[in-house]
Amino acid sequence: MALKVAKRGLVPPFIVMDVMRAAAERAAAGDDVLHLEVGQPSTGAPQAVLEAAKAALDADPIGYTLALGIEPLRARIARHYADEYGVAIPEERIVVTTGSSGAFLLAFLAAFEPGDRVGLAAPGYPAYRNILTALGITPVLLPVGAQSHFQPSSAILEAVGESLDGLIVASPSNPTGSMLGAAELGDLARYCHDQGIRLVSDEIYHGITYGERAVTAAAQSTEAIVVNSFSKYYSMTGWRLGWMVVPPDLLRAVECLAQNFFISPPTLSQRAALAVFDCREELDRNVARYARNRALLLEELPKAGFHRLAPADGAFYLYADIAHLSNDSQEFCRRMLTETGVAATPGVDFDPEQGHRAMRFSFAGSTEDMAEAAGRLRRWLSR
Repeated sequence: MALKVAKRGLVPPFIVMDVMRAAAERAAAGDDVLHLEVGQPSTGAPQAVLEAAKAALDADPIGYTLALGIEPLRARIARHYADEYGVAIPEERIVVTTGSSGAFLLAFLAAFEPGDRVGLAAPGYPAYRNILTALGITPVLLPVGAQSHFQPSSAILEAVGESLDGLIVASPSNPTGSMLGAAELGDLARYCHDQGIRLVSDEIYHGITYGERAVTAAAQSTEAIVVNSFSKYYSMTGWRLGWMVVPPDLLRAVECLAQNFFISPPTLSQRAALAVFDCREELDRNVARYARNRALLLEELPKAGFHRLAPADGAFYLYADIAHLSNDSQEFCRRMLTETGVAATPGVDFDPEQGHRAMRFSFAGSTEDMAEAAGRLRRWLSR
């Protein structure tokens, strides 16, 4: 008799990981690859973080910590909100997590019941809807586009007419790089409060912006769950460390879930991360490189035929409408990798309904790679 496979595991794949595997296979075969698919800084953690990690290894055994994280790091994150946003957050509301992925799992489990309905922008980060689906929570895709700056609004929520238990926003967003200003985020926070909707704010790309600074939902509502990460601006992806600002009514639930799911966040990563808040000069040099890459691609990609690009106010992505080039973004990206060596992510990863006509470029790599990729794409599409 065949054994049962739980339906909760039968969620769609995270397609960018499949693209990464195809790119790795190409590289292993001896062909070159230009990585514009992965949302990962090409730089490692700052030197001070590496030194702090070495010192921690030499100091004493790396054992468990409290489930909510070590107190010095929680206090330092709370201070970050005061320094960066002028918002006073008690350190008791700071929860250190195993990456932002662990934070989303804790947030969704603590805030929503199976059968609840949670709104999220399409296009948007695929793991939101896939985690929700695995937990028996219904993702409700909110159609956003250029006319709404690729962000949800209270007007869109009203127009959709869905009864929601939660709303996820991301600013800067993945894959479009669009942002919510203070007025727009405040309007959404008020709408959610009035309608009894739990707001979840993904802020993992804060620090990577190209004009206006990002604003935090923690300044707008004590009911919102705020998620951030050491992966993007802080360039610590493989350290698997993030944090949450948790509303008081969810703190005990999050703590109990964290104890049972994770025991504690990675101890070495926590100790090392204490140093990263003093590395702004080095980290801002990374952002300056992203800005150069963004400017280069905004100039060169239209020459290659990618004319319709999302605004990219922040993060390190360009989301392109390729309807005039293909109606099958997965096949288009597969062929592009095979014929040019440029790896990028098909839009179906971010929008299961309209993503067949879109794709995402990441410009987190070197400026030289961006220039070479743009040149190859221009020659490829002009044949």
